[in-house]
Amino acid sequence: MHLDTPDTKLVLERGIERLLAMQDADGWWSRCPDANVMVDAVDVFIRELLGVRDEKTVSASARWIRSQQSPDGGWTIYPHGPGDLSTTVEAYLALRLSGDGPERPHMREAAQFVRSQGGLASCRLEAKIWLALFGQGSWDSVPTVLPEVVLLPPAAPMSLYKLSTWTRLALVPLGLVHDRRPVVDPGFRLDELHSVGSKSADARHHSRSSPPRLGQLLDQGARGLNRLSPGPLRRRAVRRSIQWILDRQEADGAWLACNVASVFCLLGLYAAGKDAKDPEIQRGLEGLDSFAVWLESPEGPMRRMNCMPTPVWDSALCVWALLDAGLPADHPALLRAADWLAGQEVRAYGDWAVARPGSAAGGWSVGFVEKSYPDCDDTAVVLEALSRVQPEDPEAAAARRGAVNRGINWLLTMQCGDGGWAAYDADNTSLIASKLATLDFTELTDPPCPDITAHALEALAAQGLRDHPRVRQAVRWLLTHQEKDGSWYGRWGVNYLYSTGAAVTALRRAGVPEDHDAVRRAVRWLTGRQNTDGGWGEGVQSYEDPALHGRGDSTPSQTAWALLALHAAGVAAGDGRVQRALGWLAMTQNADGSWDEETFTGTVLPRQFYMSYPMYRQLYPVMAMGRYSR
Repeated sequence: MHLDTPDTKLVLERGIERLLAMQDADGWWSRCPDANVMVDAVDVFIRELLGVRDEKTVSASARWIRSQQSPDGGWTIYPHGPGDLSTTVEAYLALRLSGDGPERPHMREAAQFVRSQGGLASCRLEAKIWLALFGQGSWDSVPTVLPEVVLLPPAAPMSLYKLSTWTRLALVPLGLVHDRRPVVDPGFRLDELHSVGSKSADARHHSRSSPPRLGQLLDQGARGLNRLSPGPLRRRAVRRSIQWILDRQEADGAWLACNVASVFCLLGLYAAGKDAKDPEIQRGLEGLDSFAVWLESPEGPMRRMNCMPTPVWDSALCVWALLDAGLPADHPALLRAADWLAGQEVRAYGDWAVARPGSAAGGWSVGFVEKSYPDCDDTAVVLEALSRVQPEDPEAAAARRGAVNRGINWLLTMQCGDGGWAAYDADNTSLIASKLATLDFTELTDPPCPDITAHALEALAAQGLRDHPRVRQAVRWLLTHQEKDGSWYGRWGVNYLYSTGAAVTALRRAGVPEDHDAVRRAVRWLTGRQNTDGGWGEGVQSYEDPALHGRGDSTPSQTAWALLALHAAGVAAGDGRVQRALGWLAMTQNADGSWDEETFTGTVLPRQFYMSYPMYRQLYPVMAMGRYSR
């Protein structure tokens, strides 16, 4: 299939029309990301604890959760995956709270699955926290978090700021929870979920999910301290923790533009004694309501929770795609998008400033009103989008250039000492913190990663900074982090296809020649992973199994990522591998110009939490086909 054939032109034109039709009147693009039912379960939990349960909401949430149950009786963390024990336990508890009895067929199947996986005692710590709150487990099975951690200075080895943003937003609320260790009786027991002959919760906790020996000792010490009568230091820590949480609440009432982070922060405020009448709680619940998506089903209305809205990210990438596809830089849709993106600039100081004191603010975050947590990834893609759109009004152009310059300076400020970039913080790589922290999250720190480093490198090189010492350092960082097989690991997208597509494009933009060994090795790896149908695909299982790196059923977004890398590497449009990939995209496009993609290609926490980005399946094919059409 040649790019100048009518069929290919029609595919691209339909893709462009579809993207334009998806734009909001205010200028942004976004669609609700899919995630697993954990986000729905915790929403049920916090409303039950706060006493704001209403039957319409609970029943609608329960219908959605039931609809997502897998044939094995459990609930998965990605489509068509195996049941996940902790997610299943949380879904089961939410359904029990909604009124589903253990005798119902779907509940019997779920209970059998839980028992087959070791029962309640084998859950991850997040599930154990909710079980303890509802009287279904002992607080002794949950590592103790002392509220006093919020009082530690930033330089302390176990300071909050040695941990990642998402861990901080769980740790501070959990300190308040452990101060009171509240228990709410739901009126039932989950005895049907205990595995016969399983170890006790405490024993299994220490054998499966506890930190190393030193961490166990610290946990024992923290547990002993927590039993002491509260004194002035504890009261001060509680007050500071409450204020810490409130200081990070966004204008819409949520935290980090994230459902789960918001639930944890509300949980902390609840544990500290605030109730549904408090204005902060009311705003937090309104923030959670803004994540809800209502759907119709034969059984009645269903309510599913959006994990996190991503309008800034989606909109910036849509601008890229439409420009690459040939829309003029002064197209009305692009001007509206650029105006909206410029208005989302973050000028406030947040946690990022702890590691970079005295630095000027600037940058972008992922959500609509999120001002506490700008991130390097969103900032990088917005810089590219704003720089390429050309407003006619000189004042608007000057204001936009000012925002871009602030973003450039902030992005350079956030570069880690080794030359890479992380998501929210700089140099957040404490080995002690990651080894001793008592939550079994996948990553307790926020180290630099290839995909974000690639996006930052590409953005800065596009701003004429190719020869800047920081940019050259980033090139070296990316080259040294290439895998032996020629790929790059993907932290925030699935997985090696995502990061390799970004890395090759960034290196070429930064001046690395197409005949460089790193580029050639990446091309060999990519072409070796091309499917027989012409596309590329990779499942989240690749985080677990090296044999699945870059392997999986073809998807539109992942095929486009590979094409973007091949285009940057100089592989011509007439190359048979490119032709087959473009043919696959053309063949799989729907009549309305859209593409279908069920696979989760977004990563939140590797091996634990994934989500889809529904805009990916639309914008990336347009971007890749557009670049090749030029």
